Amino acid sequence: MYNPIFEKEKFKREVTNNVKTLFRKTVDEATPQQLFQAVSYAVKEVIIDDWIATQKAYKEQDPKIVYYMSMEFLMGRALGNNLINMTAYKEVAEALDEMGIDLNAVENEEPDAALGNGGLGRLAACFLDSLATLGYAAYGCGIRYRYGMFKQKIEDGYQVETPDNWLKNGNPFELRRPEYAKEVRFGGNIRVEYDEEGKTHFVQEHYESVRAVPYDMPIVGYNNHMVNTLRIWDAEPIVDFQLDEFDRGDYHKAVEQENLAKNIVEVLYPNDNHYAGKELRLKQQYFFISASIQQALSKYKMTHDDIHKLPEKVTFQMNDTHPTVAVAELMRILLDEEGLGWNEAWEITTHTCAYTNHTIMAEALEKWPIDLFSRLLPRVYQIIQEIDRRFVEQIRSQYPGDEGKVKRMAILMDGQVKMAHLAIVAGYSVNGVAALHTEILKKQELRDFYEMMPSKFNNKTNGITQRRFLLHGNPLLADWVTEKLGTKDWATDLSLMSGLRKWADDEEALKEFMSIKYKNKERLAQYILEHNGIEIDPRSIFDVQVKRLHEYKRQLLNILHVMYLYNQIKEHPERSFYPRTFIFGAKASAGYIRAKQIIKLINSVADVVNNDRSINGKLKVVFIEDYRVSNAELLFAGADVSEQISTASKEASGTGNMKFMLNGAPTLGTMDGANVEIVQEVGIENAFIFGLSSDEVISFEQHGGYNPVDIYNSDHEIRRVVDQLVDGTYGYGNREMYRDLYNSLLNTKSSSRADMYFILKDFRAYAEAQEKVEAAYRDRDRWAKMALLNTASCGKFSSDRTIEEYVKDIWHLDKLTVEV
Repeated sequence: MYNPIFEKEKFKREVTNNVKTLFRKTVDEATPQQLFQAVSYAVKEVIIDDWIATQKAYKEQDPKIVYYMSMEFLMGRALGNNLINMTAYKEVAEALDEMGIDLNAVENEEPDAALGNGGLGRLAACFLDSLATLGYAAYGCGIRYRYGMFKQKIEDGYQVETPDNWLKNGNPFELRRPEYAKEVRFGGNIRVEYDEEGKTHFVQEHYESVRAVPYDMPIVGYNNHMVNTLRIWDAEPIVDFQLDEFDRGDYHKAVEQENLAKNIVEVLYPNDNHYAGKELRLKQQYFFISASIQQALSKYKMTHDDIHKLPEKVTFQMNDTHPTVAVAELMRILLDEEGLGWNEAWEITTHTCAYTNHTIMAEALEKWPIDLFSRLLPRVYQIIQEIDRRFVEQIRSQYPGDEGKVKRMAILMDGQVKMAHLAIVAGYSVNGVAALHTEILKKQELRDFYEMMPSKFNNKTNGITQRRFLLHGNPLLADWVTEKLGTKDWATDLSLMSGLRKWADDEEALKEFMSIKYKNKERLAQYILEHNGIEIDPRSIFDVQVKRLHEYKRQLLNILHVMYLYNQIKEHPERSFYPRTFIFGAKASAGYIRAKQIIKLINSVADVVNNDRSINGKLKVVFIEDYRVSNAELLFAGADVSEQISTASKEASGTGNMKFMLNGAPTLGTMDGANVEIVQEVGIENAFIFGLSSDEVISFEQHGGYNPVDIYNSDHEIRRVVDQLVDGTYGYGNREMYRDLYNSLLNTKSSSRADMYFILKDFRAYAEAQEKVEAAYRDRDRWAKMALLNTASCGKFSSDRTIEEYVKDIWHLDKLTVEV
């Protein structure tokens, strides 16, 4: 199907035949969902040939393989992305058009794969795309969640979590691979045995187990016939339904094996603010890690007979702390199944495992209660005990008498297993994901580790795939870029975008650029009208903040400012005010009560503002329900302003900021995460930067914070906005609805620090930056140039560049060539 040999008639026959054999229908009779299935299977038919050829190249060329271990892979829809990377999108669209089928309508039938939630998962998806495009051997390893995190519904302004049954019609692109199934064991006890030579053997007994069955999804490289694999594991009972137990009346016993398997793969990030949730989350992590490592070692041993050389052919990259149990599981297999001594096993493990840190937020640096961990994973816990014992000896040897260091650095401390510490101690590489983030890790959060083992630490600034977020997500701009650059090579070399700079002073080019933006705004406005019932003006400024809902990302600052603007418009109707549309999209974790209150507040403000005719549509607020990759593509393409307003020092990197930049939206943000590098690339005059620096935030935190009541008392406009949280303005007369948000800002009834995320401290600076946005937008020529220069300056932020840095500095992979 790759150009130039796309066989249109053959493809049409394939689609027609699929409709017939799958559904016993003709094309005219098929439903849109059936057409999606038929088209997908026709595309998969072509992919399979390249997939087989890629596996053949694996066998013949014996490349080193990176196994990218991640709890999340936020893949988005597969059909359109596969067609883009097969360079067959337009040809397939034409072929379907001749059959009376609209490819856009077919794509809309595909649910987003519910395998991830936030930036960490989307980064993993971009990395897989880049690895295949660049010709490197890789497996993504994760879990085949039945329902993902949840499907978000907004009811009466509140987030309601409903099951995301994305597999209800099947997934045409996946392959079930039962021949690679693995057993994963939980619980029980460890019996020690001695063989005739006196060697110790550890035997796990009285355990529960499940069968991990892999499902493979193709990861298509761009225009190179390379197809890597995302291997996601499903759980099945080892013993199927026990009829004899059922017949004896022991109904619970009969289904407990089935329930154990079912629960493990039910949802992404089960609520863990209770013991059962913690246990299930740890089970999930061990489940996919154990299965993945077992399979990786089986694959290695098929063609290699010396396990000591494993690091030459295998790297396990741990995407944040969730997969860190990989360290101890690899040790377990090497010790107990391969029969190696401790030093041999440790040498292999510490040259095979590498760790990416994605956050400095304490709650994300996972810590497990020792009683839970040791009961669920008894042998793995014994191994971690020994790793910790040896590491503590090393600390005491290097820093004699410094028990404070031991307390801060030990893996086992205060009744907890500290997974980030395990990852750093055992990993041969520890990387941050933006220059600022890595420096904060080295100087603040992980300072003790950096001082002890500085050579492990490095930075790999995140990136995004331009193929998904420009070529597929914004075809109008993609075609314009190709025309202006005179090449489509930017699809694999984003640095070529700098060639657009020469058009930054060309009046006609700027008009074309802004015309494309306007059409994308119309497309987004249509989506909002259809899904929200809100009519928005494409001529207004589209100010967009879409990302996971967390207090440090400061959606609360954004909506408080909207309340402030609304007050200004009401009080000063005579003032000129450029119409603004504020667009939010975010999911809050099911157990994160305050984040869910912020969603309710955004929707309450929207209700009041959008229904106030007296302001003549000068202000609109929209909350996008169920934010995901497929609607994100519309949002990035249609945004005028990219809101990246996290509390400085808290956002590790961000990748949404890069997607907005790619699509020509200037950044309004703090100097945090990758914003710092974005500003370096585009110039501070082409962004709107405000607020405390990371050093200032850290300094405040070290000295107990600041007193927000001083700002509340001295700035009557801020005081009014804060008071509106508890005077019934947005609570439908209920003064208590947002009392907790009010308290979080002023700490009137809380034991925690007041305004932990410096919302009031940065409020006035934010409001002033927003005034600069309006002034800049009124100057159409200036704005057009800013927008174009953002697109022209995005070259650094391709995930292709990031992956090449991982390959050069950490993984040391060889390129694979696939011949078909």
